Amino acid sequence: MRGNMRESEKIEAAGDEAEHNGRGTVPDTRNARQFRAALGRFATGVTVVTAREAGGGPPVGITANSFASVSLAPPLVLWSAARASLRHAHFTEAPAFAIHVLRDDQIDLANRFTRNGAGFEGLEFTLSDQGVPLLADALARFECAAETRHEGGDHTIIIGRVLRFETSLEGEPLVFAHGQYGRFLPKG
Repeated sequence: MRGNMRESEKIEAAGDEAEHNGRGTVPDTRNARQFRAALGRFATGVTVVTAREAGGGPPVGITANSFASVSLAPPLVLWSAARASLRHAHFTEAPAFAIHVLRDDQIDLANRFTRNGAGFEGLEFTLSDQGVPLLADALARFECAAETRHEGGDHTIIIGRVLRFETSLEGEPLVFAHGQYGRFLPKG
């Protein structure tokens, strides 16, 4: 029967067979839904990354959950910008950016910087020494100079050298898992 199957059916059947045998599912780039759902099992923090448009234009921001630490010495962090984003070029060409780690009560701020959000419209902000927009009241904020960029599939991985950071002792982080926002509930 496999000889009469289309290629996509063969891939799906192989994935089903691997799952059945306990070996997992083979990712299918033509249908990333299952892979995305598996990734959604890992809770991540929620950030808003800000920068200035290439050439020092208006401020830009994007909600991202691809933030991670890279190194303590030197102080490096990373985040990944989706190539499909209309703001991709602004972030990959920006010499500096800021990553704002959001509190669990800042869902509205996270939504402002999603695809159809209001962005900076009507939002107050200050500028860093590098001219990067800084948002008030984040749980943590990292002001960064772009260090390196690496192509990573459908994203660009942007590594930044932390120039300055700020943290708040109040509040809990906003988390994202299973396709929705939530909050961290510490034990004890």
